[in-house]
Amino acid sequence: MGSAPRGTTAERPLTPAARRVLDVATDLFYTRGINTVGMELVAERAGVTKKTVYDRFGSKQRLVVAYLRARDARWRDFLDARLAPEAGPRARIGATFDALDAWMGAENPRGCAMVNAYAELSDPEHPGRAVAEEQKRWLRGLYTDLARETGATAPETLADALTMLHEGAVVARNVTGVTDAARTARTAADTLLTAHGVPEGT
Repeated sequence: MGSAPRGTTAERPLTPAARRVLDVATDLFYTRGINTVGMELVAERAGVTKKTVYDRFGSKQRLVVAYLRARDARWRDFLDARLAPEAGPRARIGATFDALDAWMGAENPRGCAMVNAYAELSDPEHPGRAVAEEQKRWLRGLYTDLARETGATAPETLADALTMLHEGAVVARNVTGVTDAARTARTAADTLLTAHGVPEGT
């Protein structure tokens, strides 16, 4: 459950220089925005030539994809680590909101990287949009699997509602400053689970 996406644009193991480039690009693309960051700045901050950046990643488009996949993998690992200790599916559903609260506090000051990228990348053919779309499908699939494991009535409907609570909490925290948004979403999720016939302790 929650495995990282396969087939990154940089399939060879990253060299130390390429790792620096990706780390720098990850920070700059997230904090400043993809469209405002040029390859010259990435190269300068990484301490490499622009040729090195292109030799390793091929294009800015592919570097953006590598950034999004790397960030997605970090989030999935972060979430998996917090779901693993929980014994049952209802507890794991609750843990997704606890993990979201911790992630937003530590890693998400500018909101969801996938949503931000999707808004910035206006070209519908940009492969970065496909990464964002796949990440959101994965999240909905995670909730669907967990809802089915609980034995809930109408698990797909429940999964849709849980996904909306999750995404809404991100927006509420980062757009309107509701710092306890994920905790509020967890309370709402508990109410939903009970309404769908899922007993506590499941």
